[in-house]
Amino acid sequence: HVQLVESGGGSVQPGGSLTLSCVVSGSTRSLNCMGWFRQAPGKEREGVAAVFGGEGGSKYYADSVKGRFIISQDNVENAVYLRMNSLKPEDTAMYYCVADTICPRRWWSSSGYNYWGQGTQVTVS
Repeated sequence: HVQLVESGGGSVQPGGSLTLSCVVSGSTRSLNCMGWFRQAPGKEREGVAAVFGGEGGSKYYADSVKGRFIISQDNVENAVYLRMNSLKPEDTAMYYCVADTICPRRWWSSSGYNYWGQGTQVTVS
């Protein structure tokens, strides 16, 4: 049974920083594709960032967060992180950790990931 547990969310002022963590347990195969999605009330989920191929793999970012957010992975701890800098009010959302053993054709497609965490709230105000 694969579990993804997020932590690190909270309330910050604009311009502040937060680091989200996602710890994976119960995986018997390598989760080669990990990332973060977010969803604000009344809006669809959107891809924030993803890393394919492990610690040295390819990284992808939504245009809205490029240059501000950094995704990283720790294969020893089996965890993925999202460092969020220069936060803006529009970053307010529930952030979800996602993962899969097979990488989707489109990293930003929510349907491309089989494993999802419960989410952690980020509020910028």
